Amino acid sequence: MESLNHPFTRELPAPSALRAAANTVRGLSMDAVQKANSGHPGAPMGMADMAVTLWAANLDYDPSAPSWPDRDRFVLSNGHASMLLYSMLHLTGTSLALDDLRDFRQWGARTAGHPEFGYAPGIETTTGPLGQGFANGVGMALAEARLAAVFGPELVDHYTYVFAGDGCLMEGVAYEAASLAGHLGLGKLVVLFDDNAITIDGSTEITTSEDISARFEAMGWQVLSVDGHDPAQIHTALGSARNEAARPTLICCRTTIGFGAPTLAGTSKTHGSPLGPTEIAGTKEALGMDPEQFFAIPESTVDLLRRHDSARRARREAWEARLASHPMRELWEQLHAEAVDLSAVEWPAFEVGKSLATRKASQAVLNAVASAVPGLVGGSADLAGSNGSTIKAEGHISVSDYSGRNLHFGIREHAMAAVCNGLSLHGGVRPYCATFLVFHDYMRPSVRLAALMHQPVTYIYTHDSVYLGEDGPTHQPVEHLSAMRAMPGLWVVRPADAHETAAAWRLALERTDGPVALCLTRQGVPTLPETAARADEGVRRGGYTLADADSPDVVLVATGSEVSLALEARDVLAAGGVATRVVSLPCWERFLAQDAAYRSSVLPTGVPRVSVEAGTTFGWQAIVGLDGATVGIDRFGASAPGNVVASKLGINVDAVVDAARRLVAAT
Repeated sequence: MESLNHPFTRELPAPSALRAAANTVRGLSMDAVQKANSGHPGAPMGMADMAVTLWAANLDYDPSAPSWPDRDRFVLSNGHASMLLYSMLHLTGTSLALDDLRDFRQWGARTAGHPEFGYAPGIETTTGPLGQGFANGVGMALAEARLAAVFGPELVDHYTYVFAGDGCLMEGVAYEAASLAGHLGLGKLVVLFDDNAITIDGSTEITTSEDISARFEAMGWQVLSVDGHDPAQIHTALGSARNEAARPTLICCRTTIGFGAPTLAGTSKTHGSPLGPTEIAGTKEALGMDPEQFFAIPESTVDLLRRHDSARRARREAWEARLASHPMRELWEQLHAEAVDLSAVEWPAFEVGKSLATRKASQAVLNAVASAVPGLVGGSADLAGSNGSTIKAEGHISVSDYSGRNLHFGIREHAMAAVCNGLSLHGGVRPYCATFLVFHDYMRPSVRLAALMHQPVTYIYTHDSVYLGEDGPTHQPVEHLSAMRAMPGLWVVRPADAHETAAAWRLALERTDGPVALCLTRQGVPTLPETAARADEGVRRGGYTLADADSPDVVLVATGSEVSLALEARDVLAAGGVATRVVSLPCWERFLAQDAAYRSSVLPTGVPRVSVEAGTTFGWQAIVGLDGATVGIDRFGASAPGNVVASKLGINVDAVVDAARRLVAAT
């Protein structure tokens, strides 16, 4: 049921006042897109009534403290309608000046073509790729449910509202997330569907004939249908949504894209292009606005949207007073601190010489850090046993108990990664998720957005090479490490053994400005004596010398399971008179960020280098140089025992030794 301590009544303002406010949003959207000569005016014009009704009498927030933790969240999943959000942030006094709206889509502006998290308060997430914001909203609602279960409604009692269009609901990521939301009964998630039946190519009739209402009902959602231009109907539906505690709600709002445009309303021509001066003038006349005024904001609209500001502030201040005296305040502050405190972690000890898969080592480390990092919440895409992703001492989140820390995401990799972004953006949760490395392909759009938004999400990717074995090339990642390293802002860590795995988890949890991918073996690898004392510092720097020679003739640079292979090759080379240094390079991104002096101390200038990795050699020239050699796999794998596949494809001691000898002979 809806909160009983709401700061203002849900009374809907007069229809004329709401229509004037909606027309103001339409005018700002048309004018900004026209001035930029770029953008999407149709969707904000169609959704203006929805937005004004939500903000004027339903959304719980404080414009003077837009990051207040117990605020309602608003996500514009159809991010091309960004001028709708920007207009509301300005009109409500939350953020953005009128000049920001005038600078729409310009270099350095806070009003990018699609909303970008961090550009201005009130932009809760970066949206643009359709469906991602929908899934982020599921994550936010899930975070609210978990925190409410831990702290109670006196500290956590808010809703997540999502605007989504036809395109969002065509994307698979949205349906994966919707299915999970329905299964978990996220009753504080409310999605308003801009049902305008138009996409870029024309009417939705050319691409879909499904019954969206029936589909969502089948997934466990409450579904309501309203006239999206009737504030009274929208308002009533929002109230019904808040009174439905056991199910998320989809409100299908039938709208007209480009509402008010005299010749283009209801057509795809209003979707992605400026309307033009003549059409804009005709629209303003039809809506009772002055066609000679641009970026016009009536005082009555500002008064309407800011009339409850003092009550909103009082609600927030009352919440802060409750937090100050709450018996769990210390835990709250720990969960919402930017940095994670690892000082109390009892790190597991690993036996030197013992063969242990790094996925197994990761499981031990995860369970060790979980007790000291209470915000750590996550799970796997139906591979928890293989990924080692379960916090054993904690329960699983379910519709009957949201207080657990383990999540069954189901076979929904797309949504899993996007939901984790929502968990992170909400705050109070430090999310991780897990699957096989090969399925990073399914997660990539969300991982990219985590990097773009600087969100500290941790990805556990196991079965990280052709050593996976018999499942064959469909499950054996080959090109994935190269592709992941090409993504700005993502730290890719492939630890050599258990010691480096523990250091990789430390690196991931200490990072606050972006995501980290842990790429872990299925097969056992030796726990190296060389890493016992050096892994923490070495992984933090991204690469370090593991075994050295007085004056090396060649440097072997390896990652993950191939580090032990490089050490074996070093012994063979040394016996043949070739002095060899072995470098472990678990994280390129961290290593390349070190100063030149450190990099050259590890990879000395003038000494030839050989890379060794069970993956494509693409990109390794950045490490070994154009004159260096690469030992890798530039083809797909095969179905056979993992060690057989690797050896047949050239990942063996002989191949490394031969490459090193040829390189030394040529210099």
